[in-house]
Parts: sequence; structure tokens; C-alpha cells
Amino acid sequence: MMIERYLVSTAVLLTLSATAASAADISAPAKRPAIKSNRWQEDWSALADPALRTQPLDGLKYVPLSISDPGTYVSFGANLRERFETNHTPGFGIGGVEGDSYLIQRAQFHIDLHFFEDWQIFTQFEDDRAFWKRSVGPTDADKVDLRLAFVSYSHDFDAGTFKARIGRQDFAFDLQRFVSSRDGPNVRQSFDAVWADWETGPWRFIGFASQPVQYSNDEAFDDTSNGDFRFSTLRVERQVLGANELSAYYSLYQKHEAHYLDGSGDENRHIFDTRFAGNSNGLDWDIEGMGQLGSVGDKDIRAWAIGARAGYTFDDSSWTPRLGLQFDMASGDRNAGDGTVGTFNPLFPNGYYFTLAGYTGYANLIHLKPSITVKPTDKMTLMAAVGLQWRQTTADAIYVQPNQALAGTAGRGGAWSGAYGQVRLDYAFSVNLTGAVEAVHYEVGDAIRNAGGHDGNYLGAQLNFVW
Repeated sequence: MMIERYLVSTAVLLTLSATAASAADISAPAKRPAIKSNRWQEDWSALADPALRTQPLDGLKYVPLSISDPGTYVSFGANLRERFETNHTPGFGIGGVEGDSYLIQRAQFHIDLHFFEDWQIFTQFEDDRAFWKRSVGPTDADKVDLRLAFVSYSHDFDAGTFKARIGRQDFAFDLQRFVSSRDGPNVRQSFDAVWADWETGPWRFIGFASQPVQYSNDEAFDDTSNGDFRFSTLRVERQVLGANELSAYYSLYQKHEAHYLDGSGDENRHIFDTRFAGNSNGLDWDIEGMGQLGSVGDKDIRAWAIGARAGYTFDDSSWTPRLGLQFDMASGDRNAGDGTVGTFNPLFPNGYYFTLAGYTGYANLIHLKPSITVKPTDKMTLMAAVGLQWRQTTADAIYVQPNQALAGTAGRGGAWSGAYGQVRLDYAFSVNLTGAVEAVHYEVGDAIRNAGGHDGNYLGAQLNFVW
């Protein structure tokens, strides 16, 4: 009798457990993956469920290669970005640079192969054009070339998750102040690299050695990387006080024949960076500091920078306004000819950390920027800001993006560089189509004006389609 009761009780419990599991499956159905800025991070295996194939060409987003393993598949995708820009005074017109209006176009196509659960082969081709642009630089145009091509491995162990990649890839840290995929300009930054990543609990450890890709627009498939330019990093991250992040890293930046106003030659730059970022009860913050040591030719490097962004979002208010404040400061070279190069190297900046106009480089800088951001609708974001800028030292030049010294400004004029106003509108027409409009007016200070510069006006309008 006792045995019968036990068997009945066990059967009831199993039935209830199965019912609960079925209810959980029903309440949390699989979803279509979100399209990401880094397309290689997407996982389209959810489309193994025919009910989720609701969009045109879903047959190409998920092409199964194994009947028994839905995680073995190939996926195709594409990006197309069109941006019209007009810049009244590129570089503030110094050096005879004339105003310009043009269309820049970025077209990307990728093939993403997943197999045996842990392996991935990702390949992306990119074609970048600059129509009607008078002066075309290496970040403006690049005939069809191989942007990404790597093999990736990821496996979950009892102690944590190990990830590795080898090949042409991209990576970005934090707000992309100094290490970015360079999404602002037309040509994104890639690296030929070996990458390893170990994640366990609140910890993450990253190490990589890379050669940044150098771009050429002469013919198709002519981009290169070699030992003349190397960038390697060891990084550690930890979640603290909840989901807030504390991180630090060391990097070695090596470049053959680098040039600065106060030094030239082979550059060996040792970089030390730390950052703390998070949010709590409507308050968000991101604080980062970087020190740089080493040598350029026969001169020592002593450079540094700090950056901070903070804001408060009124979640319960109409349009959920966010009041923000940004502060940045980067060293310049105080004494020309003293054997030390003090100009900060911003490494691989993203091009839109300040504005898309390109009027501000992250070197010899003091920058203060209050802003307000509102969301009139779920699909629309509107931001307005004012930036105030000074030089950290008048002995060094004023710099524009990415790290170009304005002729005639080093050692001349006062600390005041100028002020700018910025307005930006972002709109999501759908999950596949977004648009943005940005306008910037820069009122130059006497240091730029006396060097022959003028006030700057920039307008950009962009459409971005992803599939």
C-alpha cells in the first residue's frame, strides 16, 4: 500500500513538473534575434522554428546544414548606409581647404557559418564610396575589399566560458573613446588579430595581439597589415555593485615612422587605462583615465587623458528627458625641444564621440559639454548640446579629428579654442531602417581665427538599412 501511494505521488509530481515546464515554454517562446552593429554577434538559429520565419528572405537568414543539429547553419546579411554631408569649412578652412558637399556610401555583405555548436566562420566584404568629395582620405573611400574574415571558437566549461578568434576582425572598448570600430567615418577599422577571452562569474579576461588594417583605395582587395603597425592588449573587467563595470587594461602601441610636432621616428607607446561605468536610480556615469609612456624616436612619451560622461534620466516624465554633462581633458606638449613628447595619442577614436563634424580631436584638449536628450516617441530621439573647448597648453596646437594639428596654432594665441552647438535627431522607421540628421555650428576662438580659420558649419543626413 505504501509503495502504491509513493508511485502515485511520484507520478503526480512528474505530471505537475511537466505541465509547469510546458507552461514556461509557452510563456517564453523563442524570439527573432536583434540585428547588431557587429553582425558577427548575431545568432539566427532561432529561425529553425518555421513560425519565426516571418520576414522576406528569411530563407537566406537561416539555411540549415544539418537535419539533426539546428545550430549548424549558414546565414547571409547586408548593410547599406547612405549619408549626405555638407561642411562649410573642413578643418576651419586652414590650409586653403574649401567647403564641400558630398555623399558617402558604405555597402557591406556577410556570410556567417555556424557549426558543431562552438565554431563560427564569419566573412564580410565592404565597399565604401565618396561621391563628389573633393579631398578623399583613407577613412572616406575603399574599393570593395575584405573587411572581416575570422574563425571563432566558444565553449562553456563548468568554471566559465572560453572564446577565441583568429583572423581579420574588429573590436571596441567601452564608449569607444580610444579603441573603436570607427563607425562614424565611412571606412570602419579592422584588425588582423589573435583574440582570447575567458569569462567566469563577474570576471572577464581578454588578451589580443593585432596589426591594424591599413586602407588603400587604388584597387579592389588591396588593404594590408604588416609589422610596421602593431597593437596588443591585456584587459580585465569585473562587475561591481551589481551590474556596474570596473575595467583596466594595458596596451602596447607600436608604429613605424610616426610623426608629431615635437618628435618623429618609431613609436613605442605603453598605455595604461582604467574605467568605471554604471547606472543607478536614473543616474548613469562613465569615467575613464589613460596614461601613456614610451618613446618616439629618441624622445620620451609622457601623455595622459581623462574622460567622463554622466546623466540623469527622468523616467516618469513625458519624453523621458536625460540631462547630461561630459568632460574631457587630454595632454598637449608643453615644451618643444625638451626631449619629451606630451601630445596624447587617441589611438583609434570612433569619429562621433564629440560630433560627426570632425572639428574636435582628442589631443591637447579641455572640453565641457552639457546636453539634453528627449524621446518624443518610442522611435524618435532628439539631442541638443553645447560644447566649450580650450587647449590644455598653448604651447601645442589645436587638433581636429582624428589627430591632426591645425597649422599656425602651436605656440600662438590663447587657450580658448571655441564653442559649438550640436543638434541630432535619430529615428527608427523599422527594425531594418533607421535615419539620422545632425547639425553642428562651431564658433572659433582667436587662436584659430588668427591662424586663418573661420567658423564651421556642418550638416549630415543619413539612412541606414540592415538585413
